[in-house]
Amino acid sequence: MRLDRKVGGGTGKSALLKGKVSIVTGGGQGIGEGISRALAREGAKVVVNDLVQERAEGVARDLKEIGADALGLQADVSNEAHVEKLVKEVIERFGRIDILVNNAGLAIVHEGKKAFIWEMRVEEWDRMLAVNLKAAFLCSKVVLRTMIKTGVSGGRIINISSVAAKSGFISSVAYISSKAGIIGFTKAAAREAAPYGITVNAIAPGVVDTPMMALSTTPERHKEICEMIPLGRWATPQDIAGTVLFLASDAASYITGATIDVNGGWVMF
Repeated sequence: MRLDRKVGGGTGKSALLKGKVSIVTGGGQGIGEGISRALAREGAKVVVNDLVQERAEGVARDLKEIGADALGLQADVSNEAHVEKLVKEVIERFGRIDILVNNAGLAIVHEGKKAFIWEMRVEEWDRMLAVNLKAAFLCSKVVLRTMIKTGVSGGRIINISSVAAKSGFISSVAYISSKAGIIGFTKAAAREAAPYGITVNAIAPGVVDTPMMALSTTPERHKEICEMIPLGRWATPQDIAGTVLFLASDAASYITGATIDVNGGWVMF
């Protein structure tokens, strides 16, 4: 599966996801931006969602410049009214939704370090669970309803979890709990969506070189983690995006309820 084709003249009939309509939450930076760009390269129409309007519109503008059909939409996906409005705008523009990537995520640190249970404020816990888990529920709820109503067969929902959900280390208890919840949610949603020909899967990245990780990791810690990873490096957003493309494609039509580890061999389950 080639992932390096150019958008526009380079995609043509061979594009992996030609004509598919996709939504990427948190698509304005980091992993989400990488996923948005990868979907566009494979011919998908990409709705870039972000909490910050400028980020969403900036990535969408870049995609348009290289020939993609893209739309940047601001929404707080932990808010049901925002999600309803977001999906309504997508349907008005494209008429359908084929792929939803629940990528929006939040990690809260205290002075560059994770907050221990006894240090974490209740409002921090609530906000992290809202962005990392509730948002996936809300988006999936509204998008699944739309997919079923419009008769979309072969729909794809892809949730971004974390290696922390399985290992119990790296981040705070709130982050780990929210990402573990994503794995359980994925399994339950996969069973409910299967009769409609819709698959639901998750990806559990290891450490990914993004602005969010840069805020919570010192250069010394970066080097320490690299030394523990068999492949000897942090992941890039493109590493995660490649797995999204696979799960969104026909090649993964018989995979549902699964969580795929993408961590360079750091933790092998």
